[in-house]
Amino acid sequence: MSAKSAELRNTGLSVVTTEASAVEALKARINDDFVIACEYMLACKGRIVVIGMGKSGHIGNKIAATLASTGSPAFFVHPGEASHGDLGMITASDVVLALSNSGETREIVTILPLIKRMGAPLISMTGNPQSTLASEANVNLDVSVAKEACPLDLAPTASTTAALVMGDAVAIALLEARGFTAEDFALSHPGGSLGRRLLLHVHDIMHKGDAIPAVRQDASLRDALMEMTAKGLGMTAVVDNAGHAVGIFTDGDLRRSLDRGIDVRAATIAEVMIPGGKRIAPDRLAAEALNLMEDNKINALLIVDDDERLCGAINMHDLLRAGVV
Repeated sequence: MSAKSAELRNTGLSVVTTEASAVEALKARINDDFVIACEYMLACKGRIVVIGMGKSGHIGNKIAATLASTGSPAFFVHPGEASHGDLGMITASDVVLALSNSGETREIVTILPLIKRMGAPLISMTGNPQSTLASEANVNLDVSVAKEACPLDLAPTASTTAALVMGDAVAIALLEARGFTAEDFALSHPGGSLGRRLLLHVHDIMHKGDAIPAVRQDASLRDALMEMTAKGLGMTAVVDNAGHAVGIFTDGDLRRSLDRGIDVRAATIAEVMIPGGKRIAPDRLAAEALNLMEDNKINALLIVDDDERLCGAINMHDLLRAGVV
């Protein structure tokens, strides 16, 4: 390793060490002030309005997004724009979360009297508990750091990391307190893979009606193979005269039957099917169908109603196409 490479590596390690220390110091600040800040937000009848300038503004934007996606309605307002009309976005029903490492950011300090007059609770997140912002706030979250990771001790690095982590701590504490669930999370992320995994139900993607491969239990194996070929799911359900699912036969079962020397032309499906077969109800989540397949190392499931009547079929390719896998 060259001297230059070693220098780059050592600088990187120094930054990580400094920022890790800044985060470690936050443990002692998850205290009564933290609880009070969370209680203000839990009691909020409006929105949590996050404000911040510069790098604090970038962190504030992320905190607002995290709050909003975890059950605490929130949005970001630029304090410079607030002085020119956007202050009208804040109401007395809201809670204001203001970020400033110095606690003296001019654009924020300028609008403090207006926020106070409005009556909206003010929570500050600062690196200076004796600052103007911290003094005017209902409660201050201390995110001070011993030093920045920047060797000049100037560029916001450790301080922005500390603020980001404190924001995450608040958001997740509120999530837990609200009983926010995975399905709630998916409702605010319907376009992502997580939303598809958590909101898509089996009946949304299963094969229905004539598209379901199915034969009677007195059918020949040859007829079953023709049904499998026609429907293209690599399996067929086996049903009784009332339409109840009594078994399943797959491509893998065919290979195993051939290994056993079964006469394909003479055998009946009842001789070679898997009795019962793994099944799931149509109102279950598609993610549950995936888990059932993975746990049992299978590629297809029967879909049955409350009376065990066959109403659909699904295979791993269906889950792949739906983006569940």
